[in-house]
Amino acid sequence: MLSPKIRNMTTDDLDQVMEIEKSSFPLPWSRGSFEKELRDNNYACYLVAHTGENGKITGYAGCWVLFDEAHITTLAVHPLYRRTGTGSVLLTSLMELAYERGARQVFLEVRDSNEAARNLYEKFGFKIRGIRKKYYLDEDALVMARNFGTTGL
Repeated sequence: MLSPKIRNMTTDDLDQVMEIEKSSFPLPWSRGSFEKELRDNNYACYLVAHTGENGKITGYAGCWVLFDEAHITTLAVHPLYRRTGTGSVLLTSLMELAYERGARQVFLEVRDSNEAARNLYEKFGFKIRGIRKKYYLDEDALVMARNFGTTGL
């Protein structure tokens, strides 16, 4: 399968993003949350992965960059494109963007039960740093983090 193309998310992407969001998370973000992030949050960076030929969005990821820290807010891949490398390309692209904006470490929360996501983050050098009790209301979150080297990722 071809590697996905990456670009900045726009509000025109939100119909497809919401489809992926609803199929990926038991407590999905609202469309309004994405719109507010894209429109009003100067710290936010949101990317989409797409196929190129028909513009089909296959995944998305976002983070906030504040000073020297990045916080990954979301990462999801369409069910038909999971295990194709899309998540890795999105994560790499997001971390490169965060580094370019001055981040020297990156944090995220992940469901304790989400083994696929945990494996992806561990593959990229993230380590468990703590637990946020009932972060997802129905489940605890693991706080994972990694530092960037002096030359980047």
